[in-house]
Amino acid sequence: MNVTVQQMEKLLHGQFVFKQISFSMLLTRLKNDYAAAPTPASLANCVSEINAFLSKYQAIMAPDFAVIEKI
Repeated sequence: MNVTVQQMEKLLHGQFVFKQISFSMLLTRLKNDYAAAPTPASLANCVSEINAFLSKYQAIMAPDFAVIEKI
């Protein structure tokens, strides 16, 4: 699964609950980074990092994919 730019914007501005604490921690860090520099380049970096994380840990992220897909 790959997160789109539109989904990433919703993740960065929304309040979602995920089962994997490591994913929640990554998302919190990305929210802080994006809040400090809300540029298209920063958003693209967030998308890249989220997609890399999701591809690496897809086996444990299955329950959270359902939440992301609904965004």
